[in-house]
Amino acid sequence: MTKINFQVLLPNDQTNFELIADWYLSEWQIPRDKTIQRLQTITADPSQFQILLTLNGSPVSTGGLYDYVGLLDKEPRLKIHKHWLALVYTIPDKRHQGYGALICKHIQDISKKSGIETIYLFTDTAEQLYKRLGWSEMERINIGERNVVIMKKVLLNDNRE
Repeated sequence: MTKINFQVLLPNDQTNFELIADWYLSEWQIPRDKTIQRLQTITADPSQFQILLTLNGSPVSTGGLYDYVGLLDKEPRLKIHKHWLALVYTIPDKRHQGYGALICKHIQDISKKSGIETIYLFTDTAEQLYKRLGWSEMERINIGERNVVIMKKVLLNDNRE
């Protein structure tokens, strides 16, 4: 029987920070020290978090809810938005099996339980996944060669979009 577990990482979880740093380096060329430092900061802040999904005890996927994402450097006008779903990653041999969707839903559930009304993301690779998960497009922008869609998801039913 397959056992899926979600773990909210803690500030002293160096082993998992290093694993995630390796994943982010291979996928997006984000320097390891930058990822480790960021994960230490995020996990120490109660308004942000990083989740690790394990399958039968083996790490498979990760992602988090961040107050700051790199897009804000290029588009400062978007700083009005907090709570960004970011850096969702699934190991290559487990992709297209629903683990990315599971971790996104788990991040959304934690966010909703925390009272967060709306969360945001940007992507140039996984738009269809997020549409299937109920995200809506806010706008599209070009960043260099990338055509990026900015999306949002309303978590609390407060009649506001």
